[in-house]
Amino acid sequence: MSHRILTYGEALREAFDVCLKKDPNVYLIGLGVPDPKGIFGTTLGLAEKYGDKRVMDMPVSESAVTGVAIGSALVGMRPVMSHQRLDFALMATDQIINNAAKWHYMFGGVAKLPLTIRMIIGRGWGQGPQHAQNLQAMYMHIPGLKVVMPFSPSDAKGLMIASIEDDNPVIFIEHRWLHNVKGHVDEGVYSVPIGKGKIVQSGKDITIVASSYMTLQASKAAEQLSKVGINAEVIDLRTIKPLDEEIILESVKKTGRLIVADSGYLTGGVASEVAAIVAEKAFEYLKAPIRRITTPDCPAPTSRALIKYYYTDAQEIINQVLKLLDIKPDAKMESLLFLERPLYYDVPDQSFTGPF
Repeated sequence: MSHRILTYGEALREAFDVCLKKDPNVYLIGLGVPDPKGIFGTTLGLAEKYGDKRVMDMPVSESAVTGVAIGSALVGMRPVMSHQRLDFALMATDQIINNAAKWHYMFGGVAKLPLTIRMIIGRGWGQGPQHAQNLQAMYMHIPGLKVVMPFSPSDAKGLMIASIEDDNPVIFIEHRWLHNVKGHVDEGVYSVPIGKGKIVQSGKDITIVASSYMTLQASKAAEQLSKVGINAEVIDLRTIKPLDEEIILESVKKTGRLIVADSGYLTGGVASEVAAIVAEKAFEYLKAPIRRITTPDCPAPTSRALIKYYYTDAQEIINQVLKLLDIKPDAKMESLLFLERPLYYDVPDQSFTGPF
């Protein structure tokens, strides 16, 4: 296999392309799937290549169409349903939780339900309380659902292929600020195991566990911390259900300190679950309290003036690492660890184009 540089969005598009080509039972459906911008470019050109019976738009009726997708999966199809906002998928909560998640169990493991549901999270352009929710923990709570949140383009492709090929429903969550992130992606068909985390950066002083966009922030924080001799180990969960407990526990046993960074809420969130696992199974190795870095327990603001106080980033991770290590930085250290805040808080950079 050869390595190429692709964006996260291009890697997902390639995953869809190879799966559509490989298996005639795979089809894509969702609002905006065949649109000119193709959901951050992830579905561009696929309708022209595979036809409108396999790559199709859908009416604004999330519950009904999810029911159709579930029914098709039960008779052998492998649908990939896309929501340009996780918030929109809430309209299909009954179908996802009471039907898709339970069918395999209710029929003694005989029934298969190979359904992949894409949900996009993250902030931007004043989306506010009803269009920027990070509710991954809600789906993590439901037995029968697998929940995937990759960070790198390579993992995005491999985990999407694994999700489509899985015989159980998978919630595939993408942060909208990741679609332009670039990285090495192998050609052809390959899969990344669902439920396996990854050490992004090795270290001995502290463990930082994250997923999705917060892995990017954790990596930035670790890079800055290394400039002052602090070696942080960054673990990308990649999948939040099932969780890779082993990789987390082994790291904490080595470092003795843990920060968990998640884009969701504090109470009952992914960070809380990781913290609970470590407290139960590796408490004796801890040298300091566990810290959770999340968004606060209130709806997301629309105002730019409030956004910069609501969302967390690499700087907050750095600050918490210093506290856990009981380091009071001098002026030189502060200059090395200070990250310049962006001019705008509702886009990752000025090249960001949407679709919205």
